[in-house]
Amino acid sequence: MKTADLHLVEEWDKVFPRNERVDHSKVTFVNRYGITLAADLYKPKNAEGKLAAIAVSGPFGACKEQSSGLYAQEMAARGFLTIAFDPSFTGESGGEPRRMASPDINTEDFCAAVDYLSCRDDVNPDEIGIIGICGWGGMAVNAAALDPRIKATAAMTMYDMSRVAREGYFGSADSKEARDEQRAAWAAQRTADYAAGTYKRAGGVVDPLPEDAPYFVKDYYAYYKTPRGYHERSGNSNDGWNVTGTISLLNQPILSMAGEIDAPVLLVHGEKAHSRYFSEGAFELLKGDNKELMIIPGASHVDLYDNFEAIPFDKLESFFSENLK
Repeated sequence: MKTADLHLVEEWDKVFPRNERVDHSKVTFVNRYGITLAADLYKPKNAEGKLAAIAVSGPFGACKEQSSGLYAQEMAARGFLTIAFDPSFTGESGGEPRRMASPDINTEDFCAAVDYLSCRDDVNPDEIGIIGICGWGGMAVNAAALDPRIKATAAMTMYDMSRVAREGYFGSADSKEARDEQRAAWAAQRTADYAAGTYKRAGGVVDPLPEDAPYFVKDYYAYYKTPRGYHERSGNSNDGWNVTGTISLLNQPILSMAGEIDAPVLLVHGEKAHSRYFSEGAFELLKGDNKELMIIPGASHVDLYDNFEAIPFDKLESFFSENLK
């Protein structure tokens, strides 16, 4: 397998402070499609022997210097070896054209992270879990349904990206007519892109923020567009996905095999999150006693990106400690 030579920023450029109890380094690995992925590796200082490991990614349209890195660093401080990776076509990872999403390739990205962790001398290959945040929560559940090497999965403030593509928010566009309109718009954009020889971007989080924007859009703005969470490599902080970048989500339901997951799955969502129904829907798809839905009182969707008062790190630590063994 050939790994591409990526340009990686070595200095600390995260939106969260560095934890001096954790060692940090940049690593790369290749997925099944030959795309080289970039990741930040976090390891407890002075750790010895083979550790349990966790791969983290998300939110959808973010980069590893944002929420996923925060999660990875904190879980490393609690004793795990972790990586936060940029999915294919985004951030410092490879893949052309840029800012494309694929339910297949992005699920594969999680499995490729497990490949990499399984082959490290300091990781116990039988003790690997994953955390997916926002849209990558759904991808994480999909990966868990595919890869039995994943011993435990946590999906935080999860979006089911194929469901929202198919139905719109809260089922507002759940009709053939609405989907046909979307298909026609994408088809027209494909033609325009090919004629222009470039891909039009959809735009990241709306800026300037309209006064009548829904509260969750204001929450996204407060994270992605301010010093709290802005990053130059984040699509959500800048010009977003390609307009045609999410086409395949419409007819590829990523949670269709969730009921066959045997390993434990923890779904965590905020009580006041507009997206809460995605985790509740996923919870209904999971079978047996291997599932748990945890609702954080008073929390919004974005609170679970970086709010230490809302993110249940103690629960995550106990969940992975109990199940990665």
